[in-house]
Amino acid sequence: METVVSSNQELFDRVEKALESIRPYLKSDGGDVKLLELTPDNDVKLELLGNCSSCAMSAMTLRAGVEEAIRKMAPEVKAVIAVNN
Repeated sequence: METVVSSNQELFDRVEKALESIRPYLKSDGGDVKLLELTPDNDVKLELLGNCSSCAMSAMTLRAGVEEAIRKMAPEVKAVIAVNN
């Protein structure tokens, strides 16, 4: 799936920066996350990669780690949604 860049580039960049801040932790467990889209409604769509895509704890990681990091840098984000194939 190709990344869709929002018309709000500054917000998109802050979300990407938030993801960069947590990637080392995800990668240490063999996983990663890819920012797919920032919708016009400020919903963030992500793809969990590697071990994160099949881990039983991925929902917790998404909420407690990924979403928290995004909301710190981009509080206007309304939802963080994992869109995995």
